[in-house]
Amino acid sequence: MTLPMSDPTAWATAMNNLGMAPLGIAGQPILPDFDPALGMMTGIPPITPMMPGLGIVPPPIPPDMPVVKEIIHCKSCTLFPPNPNLPPPATRERPPGCKTVFVGGLPENGTEQIIVEVFEQCGEIIAIRKSKKNFCHIRFAEEYMVDKALYLSGYRIRLGSSTDKKDTGRLHVDFAQARDDLYEWECKQRMLAREERHRRRMEEERLRPPSPPPVVHYSDHECSIVAEKLKDDSKFSEAVQTLLTWIERGEVNRRSANNFYSMIQSANSHVRRLVNEKAAHEKDMEEAKEKFKQALSGILIQFEQIVAVYHSASKQKAWDHFTKAQRKNISVWCKQAEEIRNIHNDELMGIRREEEMEMSDDEIEETTETKETEESALVSQAEALKEENDSLRWQLDAYRNEVELLKQEQGKAPREDDPNKEQQLKLLQQALQGMQQESRTSRLGTSNQDSDYPLEKTMNSSPIKSEREALLVGIISTFLHVHPFGASIEYICSYLQRLDNKICTSDVERLMGRLQHTFKQEMTGVGASLEKRWKFCGFEGLKLT
Repeated sequence: MTLPMSDPTAWATAMNNLGMAPLGIAGQPILPDFDPALGMMTGIPPITPMMPGLGIVPPPIPPDMPVVKEIIHCKSCTLFPPNPNLPPPATRERPPGCKTVFVGGLPENGTEQIIVEVFEQCGEIIAIRKSKKNFCHIRFAEEYMVDKALYLSGYRIRLGSSTDKKDTGRLHVDFAQARDDLYEWECKQRMLAREERHRRRMEEERLRPPSPPPVVHYSDHECSIVAEKLKDDSKFSEAVQTLLTWIERGEVNRRSANNFYSMIQSANSHVRRLVNEKAAHEKDMEEAKEKFKQALSGILIQFEQIVAVYHSASKQKAWDHFTKAQRKNISVWCKQAEEIRNIHNDELMGIRREEEMEMSDDEIEETTETKETEESALVSQAEALKEENDSLRWQLDAYRNEVELLKQEQGKAPREDDPNKEQQLKLLQQALQGMQQESRTSRLGTSNQDSDYPLEKTMNSSPIKSEREALLVGIISTFLHVHPFGASIEYICSYLQRLDNKICTSDVERLMGRLQHTFKQEMTGVGASLEKRWKFCGFEGLKLT
């Protein structure tokens, strides 16, 4: 079965059937190297739609391009294509694993040999079941051959050159259900499922951790081997696992008790070694921590120097000589260096805080017990005196308010002379004077008790007015202790404002000025780089006091 290749129109139709749009129109050569005499293109063998291995169903083509089928010439018959403008023939749903097709519309005089001649170009035919009513079932070797056979659906077949009605017919090719196809498809699916399960099992086996080696049974010989391994540090883990298994199995009895006791004693001898190893590792860790802390302190010192360079460059004397771009770069560099310095500073403070928290519980309990016994009595007396002072202060404020109200009423009505009001005013003034005297005596009493109770004296005479100021003093002391060269008040407040936005620079400076034995202010730098810096001198203050 061949295609007529003597004119370009036939070649264009064949290309259209293969899903390739022709490059020319009818009557014109499509390609310059096409030779009509040879019926092929130079260097390319002729392509037929029924060539084995070539899919008859063409790839998708644009919907506006009609599929034009060719006239197929066979040895005993001729197949004429259907009208391309008609819709494609309807087919039923394809059964799973379908290799069998139903072919209807065969000529009455058609034989099995003619059927084989027409459909053997679609692929290898395994079986043909022909009926007496002009239809048959054809079973192919592969599933893709069914698609080739469906391509012939709609063709008109004519045997030879006869025009007899019994020698013509219109082929109708459709999918057919067959038990053999379904059985083979199910077998194939089961085989794929087995392969998938095997693949998953192999993957699980590959990912599963290896099983431990089996433990040998107890014997005197194995016992001596395990006893020798227990003495070796490198083989101790394996040997102690064997010993544990033997004990759990119940191998210990009166005869073997001495052997097991000696092995347990050998295992116990490793406790001291493990403790020494742990202590050595802890020592290495402490040395590494100390080394890291020293390196971090050195890095912070260098960061401080770099930031000082940026601040010096930002002074008016040097700042005016830089260009706008240079100033911008210096500002960006300064900001980045300060951020990195603050991060490293926080890290160093965290390390020191952890070291302080590692104090032993015994030391903490001793210090807390002594402090509690000394402070309990002082705090109780201080609270009693404070309550008395508060009550007197509130009474004094109440009398003052009454006096002010009476004075206002007298100012509003000066013409009215009420002797009762004058008497009340005198009584209130006398009471006010008495309350003032009582408050003075109470203050004198508390001042006399200050010598006996130094805690109360420190609470009343301390420059720290509130718990908030005490907290600020602690944070500033820790901050300046990390900066041995001191820091400006702006830098200190920038750090504090990260913790609390409501902190004011003037309040912080007044608080540090009141604590002369804890903080001191020094002038650093020369000329334009002259700057005031605060330093922590708490340890010097402790020596002085």
